[in-house]
Amino acid sequence: MGQRVVALAAADPGLKVVAALESPHSQALGKDVGELAGIGPIGVKIASQLTEPVDSIIDFSIPEACLHIAEVCAQRRIPLVVATTGLNEQQREAVKSTSQETAVCYSPSMSLAVNLAMKLVREASRALKDLSSGVDVEIVERHHRFKEDAPSGTALKFGQIVAEEMGQPNHVHGREGQTGKRPRNEIGYHAVRTGDNVGEHTIIFGMMGETLEVYVRGHTRDSYAYGALAAAKFVASQPAGLYSMNDVLGL
Repeated sequence: MGQRVVALAAADPGLKVVAALESPHSQALGKDVGELAGIGPIGVKIASQLTEPVDSIIDFSIPEACLHIAEVCAQRRIPLVVATTGLNEQQREAVKSTSQETAVCYSPSMSLAVNLAMKLVREASRALKDLSSGVDVEIVERHHRFKEDAPSGTALKFGQIVAEEMGQPNHVHGREGQTGKRPRNEIGYHAVRTGDNVGEHTIIFGMMGETLEVYVRGHTRDSYAYGALAAAKFVASQPAGLYSMNDVLGL
């Protein structure tokens, strides 16, 4: 993801890549980040510490690294886009606390299409919540074999949206054995891990006699990079506070 963010940012006349950070143990330290991203040298060496002045930072890393860069952004009041997934509740709260010092855009997904789908899911949930025959909601997500968390943070966010509007308190992750009749007060999650799948989410609203599905699929990882870059432009001009992709999209 870092390589795609660099490549697409370098191609955007409204952006300039001025720093690229990696782990202190990375073998990429000292290399030109443009060469690593496959676009040729751009004069920016990969480093383990931020020494250049920047307008905003995009973090596509792992939870532990995300916490570190959030601390740096809070200390220096640098606007931050958090695109890292797999954070636990304590880590999420720590990252969000950075918004007291600077602008932070935090979202389970940087995809513009996914965030628009979340808007549609909320509208559908709101419209169907009082249906007398009941609505069964199931969320199916597919990702590549290397993804470390399941279900995805995006799938959990979809479930949170549905529950906020429809009130299901029970969230079930997969089913097995004699489960009995499906209760109305649950949301089912199903995580598929296969090949190099960039990401697919299907939110199923099952009713008596008909079904509504909201489906969104990423074709390449560029969808997340484009969203992160849009968020970086947005937070660079915002006051301290916590923002989401809804703010970036004006939803």
